[in-house]
Amino acid sequence: MASKLVLITVFILDLIAFALAIAAEQRRSTAKIVNDQDLNYNYCVYDSDIATGYGVGAFLFLAASQVLLMVASRCFCCGTALKPGGSRACAIILFMLCWLTFSIAELCLFAGSVRNAYHTKYRTFYGDNAPSCQTLRKGVFAAGAAFTFFTAIISEFYYISYSKARGSFSPYGGEASVGLGPYK
Repeated sequence: MASKLVLITVFILDLIAFALAIAAEQRRSTAKIVNDQDLNYNYCVYDSDIATGYGVGAFLFLAASQVLLMVASRCFCCGTALKPGGSRACAIILFMLCWLTFSIAELCLFAGSVRNAYHTKYRTFYGDNAPSCQTLRKGVFAAGAAFTFFTAIISEFYYISYSKARGSFSPYGGEASVGLGPYK
């Protein structure tokens, strides 16, 4: 039986990560070119940088969710063997999908946060081309939010399938030692 506490906690952490990723997409940095009349040059002025904080927050909440889920399920590395059958096969497939979507979401959130924090710091004089005020492209945090959502759904199903397959399966029918008898 799947632990309801683990399911609820993972769901809440994933929901917070999703909301922060959406907020980061909405609050991406924007830039505008400003003319300085006294010194005769143009430069970039960036607005609020809160999206970087939202992106890092989403990154950390999603990572915490994944760590909690892997600790609760022992990451397939430790513990007793799983019962053979459909639940084990489903759990293995969902385990791999969960890590795939998690990795993509984390990469999008991390890359978006780093790129959003980058601001160009050069200026041009009048007559030169306008400075390139580079900003984060639309959709990077949104892609992170989408994959966060996919990770949330897949991880919940993974944990339920894992819990069904975890049962009290004993592949040896008893003791796991080699029975040795006296030599005759």
